[in-house]
Amino acid sequence: MTSTPGSAGPTAARTPPPSDPGGAAARVRRFGPAQRWVHRTTGALMLVCVASAACLYVPQLAELVGRRLLVVTVHEWSGLLLPVPVLVGLVSRAFRADLGRLNRFLPYDKEWLRAALRRDPRPASRPSGKFNAGQKLYAAWIAGAVLVMLGTGLLMWFTGLAPVMWRTSATFIHDWLALAIGIVLAGHIGMAYGDPEARRGMRTGSVDRAWAEREHRHWKGD
Repeated sequence: MTSTPGSAGPTAARTPPPSDPGGAAARVRRFGPAQRWVHRTTGALMLVCVASAACLYVPQLAELVGRRLLVVTVHEWSGLLLPVPVLVGLVSRAFRADLGRLNRFLPYDKEWLRAALRRDPRPASRPSGKFNAGQKLYAAWIAGAVLVMLGTGLLMWFTGLAPVMWRTSATFIHDWLALAIGIVLAGHIGMAYGDPEARRGMRTGSVDRAWAEREHRHWKGD
């Protein structure tokens, strides 16, 4: 779900991304319905998962909410359903294409990471395609974290699946990884709120052409 920026190639030699169906020349299409639906649904399930986990582990919230059994059930099923939107989204060719972009690191991504480490905010020093290197790392990390959380959660849920030592280890990993996910997710949301145009792209499907060319000048180079 970062900023979730998108862009078009800046040079005249490159063909710009297809214009938005509304016909506004100043805007370009970034995400279709499938990508937006997957992002929103996954985000909603993730927030329910994190909120229910907080109600289980923070005493003050647990006392405020009560009904622990219901909270546990909500937490278990929201976690179990987390991979479903992505699996359903695979039906969409556009969504599969975006997964391919997220899974592919290109030479300019290293330049983006070096600029990020130097805290250099200039767009010229942070070249990127449709997704920047930070978004690619976030997507890879969160996908791996969700799979680990799903596996450890199943061991905790179905107690007969493994010996006690395995379940104890699974609980330890699940709890600490949940904390890490909460922190990373907060950073992701914070960065998204720092980039209104990126949020608009995820909300409406289109972004300002000038923003796209400035922030993601290799978009068509992917």
